[in-house]
Amino acid sequence: MEELVNTSPFKQETDDPFSAYYLASGNERFDSQMHFIAEIDKMTHILRQTLLIDGSRRENDAEHSWHLAVMAQLLSEYCTDTPDVGRVVKMVVIHDLIEIYAGDTFAYDEKNQITKELREKESADRLFALLPDDQRNAIRSLWEEFDKKATADARFAASLDSLQPFLHNTLTVGHSWKEHNVKKSEVLQRQDIVRATMPAIWPWVLKNIDRAVENGWLQDE
Repeated sequence: MEELVNTSPFKQETDDPFSAYYLASGNERFDSQMHFIAEIDKMTHILRQTLLIDGSRRENDAEHSWHLAVMAQLLSEYCTDTPDVGRVVKMVVIHDLIEIYAGDTFAYDEKNQITKELREKESADRLFALLPDDQRNAIRSLWEEFDKKATADARFAASLDSLQPFLHNTLTVGHSWKEHNVKKSEVLQRQDIVRATMPAIWPWVLKNIDRAVENGWLQDE
């Protein structure tokens, strides 16, 4: 495979390409929106523990969020509630934006889960401040709703967020489960929101967990 060469005139680690190269429009609202849009490009550099299904590399946050947005449009028919799919799509495409600064926290990483809430709040304060007030408030409200999982829309979004990496693990011989010595009980706990939100697919989840244990992809207690 031909090696890709970075021909960008700036180094992402040290320079701010927006401030260096953006041509201001004179419309403060539009310019702040463009700043935010440019900043969230950094999602493509936030790598998750989950492998792409072809096993070639780890997926990034942008790919994960896109996958959830498509899943939301396909799987709502299995919900016991009646989620607003349009709102759920909005929710899943913004739910991991804060990882631009906070980083991805692996679901089964107990140590980093302790600081996750504070890191993500500080990241939200910093990132959403780039937006005009009305859009900042709207997007932050969606992000907080997802985090609390107290509404039908948020529960459906969260169930997809659990189900997508679960699917990837079943199709990559349990890659991240094996790498981190994940236990069956931990996966059952993580997937419990799927059981509660989409009980019709729970037997499929259990079948895949049993196979993972049988194949040594998950530790059985």
